[in-house]
Amino acid sequence: MESSKPEEMQAVKELSKKAAKEQASAAKAAKLAAKQAKAAAMAPKEKKVKEEKKKENTYVADTTPFGEKKDSTLPINPEYHPKAVEAAWMAWWEKKGFFHPDIEKIRQEENPKIFTMVIPPPNVTGALHLGHALMLAIEDAVTRWKRMQGYHALWLPGVDHAGIATQSVVEKQLWKENQQTRHDLGREEFVKKVWEWKEEYGGKINNQFRRVGISVDWERFVFTLDDTRSGAVKEAFVRMHEQGLVYRSNRLINWCCALNTTLSDLEVEHTDLSEP
Repeated sequence: MESSKPEEMQAVKELSKKAAKEQASAAKAAKLAAKQAKAAAMAPKEKKVKEEKKKENTYVADTTPFGEKKDSTLPINPEYHPKAVEAAWMAWWEKKGFFHPDIEKIRQEENPKIFTMVIPPPNVTGALHLGHALMLAIEDAVTRWKRMQGYHALWLPGVDHAGIATQSVVEKQLWKENQQTRHDLGREEFVKKVWEWKEEYGGKINNQFRRVGISVDWERFVFTLDDTRSGAVKEAFVRMHEQGLVYRSNRLINWCCALNTTLSDLEVEHTDLSEP
């Protein structure tokens, strides 16, 4: 009988542990069930609140007629919605000519306050990125501040042809789509392809400019390869040549074997080689 007591005590301990474990599991299950029941009871109400909030904050297309002033007396959403806030303003600004300085009016003033700035023209090699947006935001703030100070502010927009870079991307696209080089097309047809690229990405860049809402004078938009700018560049070089500031002579140049064109020193990585 004495030998069986330790075994009985061990069995009692195991039963106690098992009972405690089952009790803890039951309590945990009951707690989980209560939580689920509470969530189930609250779900319809929370869902309704979320739907109402979403409905309140859903952007509704702006109904302002194109070029007309937006009604700014309407209630404002508690959260910021770019489409709702930015809609319609640019068209009204352009129609009113707020960013177009009147030359005749300026000439009539005795001591006009003038502020001019040229936008660093982005290359038509592709679309704008976040860095451009930061640059535009800073320059736009400066230009608008000058207007508020009474200046006749002109912020001149434009895009850059980026000659060799644009030629390179167009050639890559031509090879990717048709397995052709510019030599296969010939000079005139390849130039047409480059201008088609310019129209596509130049238009995309202009649309991005407008979406940002920058206060440039769109009536004075320029392209660095248009007739006026090309004529000005030629005139400048002719004058500098006549004044002896630039000259022509025989010298070593940087030659790109891939593009078959010359390159400036800025576009070349120089490597010094020691004699064998």
